[in-house]
Amino acid sequence: MSWGRAPDDFRPTANWEVLRLRAELLRVIRQFFDERQFLEVETPILSADTVVDRHLDPFWTADVNRPADITPQTRLYFLQTSPEFGMKRLLAAGSPKAIYQISRVFRRGECGPLHNPEFTLVEWYRVGDDYHTGMDLLAELCEVLFGRGRPRIYTYGEVFTRFVGIDPYSAAADQLRQRAEALGVAYPASLSLEDRDGWLDLLFTEKVQPHLGQEEPVIICDYPASQAALAIVRKGPPSVAERFELFVNGIELANGYHELRDPEELRQRITTANAQRTREGKSPLPPTNRLLQAMEVGLPACVGVALGFDRVVMIRAGANSIREVLAFPFDRA
Repeated sequence: MSWGRAPDDFRPTANWEVLRLRAELLRVIRQFFDERQFLEVETPILSADTVVDRHLDPFWTADVNRPADITPQTRLYFLQTSPEFGMKRLLAAGSPKAIYQISRVFRRGECGPLHNPEFTLVEWYRVGDDYHTGMDLLAELCEVLFGRGRPRIYTYGEVFTRFVGIDPYSAAADQLRQRAEALGVAYPASLSLEDRDGWLDLLFTEKVQPHLGQEEPVIICDYPASQAALAIVRKGPPSVAERFELFVNGIELANGYHELRDPEELRQRITTANAQRTREGKSPLPPTNRLLQAMEVGLPACVGVALGFDRVVMIRAGANSIREVLAFPFDRA
């Protein structure tokens, strides 16, 4: 029985040259971290805990025989959107100071030229790094992967002001909306007039990001404090998140944090993210997790970075779609 599938639906969408390139880049990444005394680790892909983020929607399941057996008391398990929680638990439990992981991760509803619901993430943490040494390590890896020189570093405020013409740290939501209209940026009707971060994201995506990393890789740092996720917020003025991202050819490849260590602050951020999810019609995610327990014991000062491996392969292969660098994307999985 074909179940309505095309006769050649079993074939990969990436060619063998690209699949060999994937294997070589994985070898290069492992060599990079091995030379710097990082320990490769593995943490669960399926877990009762999950990162709580306004924008990330995990796949979930329950250990029951029938869907009808799921009740409000049923323990749910999530496919991880990032190995972050598990890796930080290792750090809090006294792991070696530098660890990395190459992991399959899952994000529901993410399909497109740069997105597949299942993808490969390279994530690493090093105890003792500060904001600047964390960016330095990412810059070193970028040089090894692309051979296009060391990335230049700019603040979020510098690039936003240059390409949008307004200060992202002080502008109110209505000012950002007016600027979007003046620049001819289309926006969805669902974007609330009060959603300041939504307007920042829209303008950054449409007017800033396409310019980033076209001539040389760039690292953008000092994101607005409201976009800290799990990064430390540095008091201002202006207050900024010690968060940084790597861009090559207008594509965001990596996201790094000078990691938050305060469990009470994490609880507050989880509460805020769940409130945003509820307002947007999404289900809230578990407000308690083992990372909070680990942080109560003590997460050491560290920097963590997550790198989208499939996008690295895309750039190295000159591909226009993530389908070209995956053996079996979501519609053929």
